[in-house]
Amino acid sequence: MTPSIDPSIDPAITLKMVKANGITIRYAEAGQGPLVLFCHGWPEGWASWRHQLKALAAAGYRAVASDMRGYGGTDAPAEIERYTILDLVADQVSLVKALGETSAVVVGHDWGAPVAWHAALIRPDVFRAVAGMSVPWTPPGHVDFLTALEKLEIRDFYIQYFQAPGIAEAELDRDPEDSLRRLYFTGSGDQRDRTKGMTRLGTGGVLGNTVDPEELPDWLPREHLAYMAGEFRRAGFRGGLNWYRNLTRNFHLTAPWRGQPIRQPSLFIVGAKDGVMRFPASKAQVEAYPQTLPGLRGLHVLDMAGHWIQQERADEVNGLLVDFLRGL
Repeated sequence: MTPSIDPSIDPAITLKMVKANGITIRYAEAGQGPLVLFCHGWPEGWASWRHQLKALAAAGYRAVASDMRGYGGTDAPAEIERYTILDLVADQVSLVKALGETSAVVVGHDWGAPVAWHAALIRPDVFRAVAGMSVPWTPPGHVDFLTALEKLEIRDFYIQYFQAPGIAEAELDRDPEDSLRRLYFTGSGDQRDRTKGMTRLGTGGVLGNTVDPEELPDWLPREHLAYMAGEFRRAGFRGGLNWYRNLTRNFHLTAPWRGQPIRQPSLFIVGAKDGVMRFPASKAQVEAYPQTLPGLRGLHVLDMAGHWIQQERADEVNGLLVDFLRGL
């Protein structure tokens, strides 16, 4: 087995701990200047932003990426209901204060994108601009996601499989490196088999329809995979899966913001081969941006890129982020 090598050995990045919103949060930091907060998704950690931390630090920003609630070196509360979208937004609001700042630009990918979008929606006084990757913004609506799937007679969606506590984590915790290797590769633009994917699962669990690559793509170094496997071997998959188990609860909690647009400057980046864009509502959500994101300053679809956009196309994403930040 490849040894777990901590990417923070890069002297430009330091790992720190802080108490915020009643939990201990581990975060990675690089650079000085205006604060930019990065929110990762499932199943990742602060290191998914390693390229952006260095690039933004070099461009004159204070770049901070935390392990989100339930991940890595950050606390993972036992109760499922402590992973609502309001808890996740409160973590980021409290982290800004704990870092000695009053405002930040917030950037999110995958599940981190809804956190970033909702942070900008709920606390525009704290988050002066927002960038989302992979998961489009849509204001809280009148039908929750799980009910929408049932109305479409979809019953094998991966998010439905994640709902019952203990099942998905038992599968994924069995061999974290194997799980991550399959998930990362299958969600990437390098995966060529159109019959494979983890969106619709059939009866094979979350890994049954994934691809185990013969070789890792260049954007996924063996050392990074080993480091992430070590993180999930220690913390487990439960915390991140609990985010999915609050979707209906989130639907009710965000009711006061139904139909509310985000008015701050915003940016959206997605890979042309990202499976999220094949979700039932994604195309309509992006087409609604003139109404839902009136401050949109860029919508970028990167050709041949898959889900892990900030790693698969690090240089392009870095350039787009720096241009967006400098234009604020």
